[in-house]
Amino acid sequence: MIKEFLEKYGLLQEQKFAVAVSGGADSLALALMMQEELAPLGKNIVALTVDHKLRKESTDEAFYVGRVMKAYQIEHHILTWNGDKPKKGVEEAAREARYHLLAEWCQQNNVQTLAVAHQALDQAETFFMRLQRGSGLDGLCGMRPVTERMGLKIIRPLLAAMPDDLKKYLYNRNIDWVEDPSNQCDDFLRVRVRKFMPQIQEHLGITPQRLVETMKVLQSTLDYLQSRVSQYIKNHVRNWDGAGVSFSERNLPLMHSELLFRVLSQLLWMVGKAQYKVEASELNRLILRLNEQDFVACTLGGCEIIKKYGQIWIVPELKIKTKPSKKNWEDFCNLHPKYKKIKIPYKLRLSLLKLNPIYR
Repeated sequence: MIKEFLEKYGLLQEQKFAVAVSGGADSLALALMMQEELAPLGKNIVALTVDHKLRKESTDEAFYVGRVMKAYQIEHHILTWNGDKPKKGVEEAAREARYHLLAEWCQQNNVQTLAVAHQALDQAETFFMRLQRGSGLDGLCGMRPVTERMGLKIIRPLLAAMPDDLKKYLYNRNIDWVEDPSNQCDDFLRVRVRKFMPQIQEHLGITPQRLVETMKVLQSTLDYLQSRVSQYIKNHVRNWDGAGVSFSERNLPLMHSELLFRVLSQLLWMVGKAQYKVEASELNRLILRLNEQDFVACTLGGCEIIKKYGQIWIVPELKIKTKPSKKNWEDFCNLHPKYKKIKIPYKLRLSLLKLNPIYR
């Protein structure tokens, strides 16, 4: 299973893989499967356990993972979330801290790929959680098999696996696993969805496997749309040496609303360098404003969006204490003659100068 997954996504050439192991059945099974399939190929597997220090048992559980990993000759490290913990939004804060610690360790140890143990039931729960929140196509596609976060490839080889099969895998090897008590806490939406899933299956016949297959179909549609977005940006959007982008104002009424939405979302994310893309409601308001005759400029997603010279310009939102002089711009144009006779907004000039060593 693991070898085929890595081959499919062009990752089998890598020599070292990290795997996040909490002590639960899914992550323990993933670590052992990776060792079983990849060690004979000369690959190195490193198990990483994050001790969030949110429960008094967490440290003992982390050491238990270490003992299991040692028994199977898997290198193991415990990463501790130190410091004060938030009183609200603990789940989200813990997730962010976990990925930060994992990514930091991987970067420091030259590991480019981290495996996490999300499985089919997690994927089905994600579908219903995002449906409850009103997500569109992107959200309903669920978790991707391969994503990037903090410069790290995150892989999910078990998205088609059922949790009972993973527990059976451990049971056959006489390996116990840790049950996190938060998995029974109804304060969390995911837990409430999980408890409701058997009723959905019993009364409607909607199984986690069926949802996973449906999400794959949605993902195929999303992949097509993303290819159209990439093609449009390549053919119609000008990149100004990394300082901003622009495209013709005349294209606005000609573009399908879905394509315009996705192109703007991608450009704002690229230029603003934010961790997450702009919310749909804010982006739809921007689109309405762009079509207004008196629209001049606004800010969104760490960017300034400007309508000028027949173009829509998107540049980073800059905070510059000392404005550059006319001489700064003349020096820049002497180094980059193509800018001498081009009409561009003042904010793009600032962005170009900020990237240039003359001004810095």
